[in-house]
Amino acid sequence: VDIEGAKNNLNTEIPDWDFDKVKRAARNKWANQLEKLQVGGGTDEQKEIFYTALYHSMLAPNQYSDIDHRFRGHDLNTHQDDSFQMYTVFYLWDTFRTLHPLLAIIERDRTTDLIQSMLNMYKHDNLLPVWELAANETNCMIGYHAVPVIADAILKDIGDFDRQQAFLAMQKSAETDLFGLRNYKKVGYVKADEESESVSRTLEYAYDDWCIAQTAKHLNDSAREIYFSKRAQNYQNVFDPSVGFMRARINGGWQQ
Repeated sequence: VDIEGAKNNLNTEIPDWDFDKVKRAARNKWANQLEKLQVGGGTDEQKEIFYTALYHSMLAPNQYSDIDHRFRGHDLNTHQDDSFQMYTVFYLWDTFRTLHPLLAIIERDRTTDLIQSMLNMYKHDNLLPVWELAANETNCMIGYHAVPVIADAILKDIGDFDRQQAFLAMQKSAETDLFGLRNYKKVGYVKADEESESVSRTLEYAYDDWCIAQTAKHLNDSAREIYFSKRAQNYQNVFDPSVGFMRARINGGWQQ
């Protein structure tokens, strides 16, 4: 967060300033990480592909706290919290399907920090992250896909974080009027003449709503379970049975 913080990080992480020692430590750390999953069968080339992909899966999100647990918040002020490590680079539209479910299995402690980081962003932005980068929300992708990441952790009983606060944050992201959600809530789909990527948005909102419904069921909130389960059926509103595909809609009709 500042020059002194950078010096402190440097002096704490590599006090010996020994290149070979750092190299060995990095190799050992990656070996421990990659040994979390062991595969059998297949060719050496296939194993190399597998472990290369596993290595890539562990490159982000990135730790954003200094060694003393200070970090730059989404209000652009410096904060300090010793209870978790702040992370950044949440490209959730790309990662909620595969990366985060993997981390929930092999990186449970880090999953706690990731969700705590999301809740810290919510604290300052009043919404969960969509596509977050270096203490900034870019909003460059669709959906509110912090929701399935948090839902996965709650249903698997992973992590030390406030479940009710997280559940409230999930609902807040679903109830905004931004990004086509006003019509999604009103008529059951995102209108193509008012928002780009209208079909994809409708489908991804419906999936995220289903995740909220499952969380509500887990937390014994029957009213919200019913409400979000109903909203999750909105995917049907963009299915055109005459062609067998999803299609964009405008004012009840199909976009030509």
